[in-house]
Amino acid sequence: MIYEADVHVREKLLPMFNNMDSTIVLSYLQGHMGTAWVDDLENPTVAQITVGIFVYFAGDPNTEAAEELLNNLSDFSLVIVDTEEWKSSIETVHIGKIEKFDRYRFEKNPVHLDRTHLKNLLSTLPEGYEIKKVDKKIVNAPTFHEVSEDFVSQFNSIDDFIDRGIGYAILHDGKIVSAATSFSIYDEGIEIEIATNSDYRKKGLATIVASALILDCLDKGKYASWDGANPESVKLAEKLGYILKESYDTYFINNTK
Repeated sequence: MIYEADVHVREKLLPMFNNMDSTIVLSYLQGHMGTAWVDDLENPTVAQITVGIFVYFAGDPNTEAAEELLNNLSDFSLVIVDTEEWKSSIETVHIGKIEKFDRYRFEKNPVHLDRTHLKNLLSTLPEGYEIKKVDKKIVNAPTFHEVSEDFVSQFNSIDDFIDRGIGYAILHDGKIVSAATSFSIYDEGIEIEIATNSDYRKKGLATIVASALILDCLDKGKYASWDGANPESVKLAEKLGYILKESYDTYFINNTK
């Protein structure tokens, strides 16, 4: 039997996820967004945290509740764990449904993000393009959501994003062609979501819009965390000043199979 955690249970999960190097996990543990499920509301020994498509497991994987939690997924999930036992359990429970690949963590040190360098990158915006902070007009524009469905998807509403989130967009001929936003938020900062319209790639727009977002976060005393989904994301992060820490296993689980 598994149970959805409430605010009182959330506090009990801090030690269980202590070794999980993820600002998305912090988004839940600090009470900003996401949900969690546990095996026991009083004394949880195994838990699942979900924020959007990202799912994290911790605790004892060798229990019936752990297997139940591993099956408590939406149609498509990116599952992240930090022990070989959990990886073995995932590969057993979801055999035939998984694709294992690398994601990339970076050092979380604002000293690595040089304002002068970022301002220089920001100054390379091509003629005919404009960059704007995401406001209600931009966030309601169809082209904004066509670039990525995840720019604001973890917030309760568009108003909630405007109130608690942050983002910048690049426009061309009135159309949003690239943007960087807070996929999630935690006490000390945000996790970056960035995407560019496929017709406008290889123009440096992602670099420019990310620079605007990072500068704004630095000005507010917040950290803009970067987690790379692929080698291209790693190259972009390093161009901005981030320093690669390590790669880590991630499971894409297709629960429709």
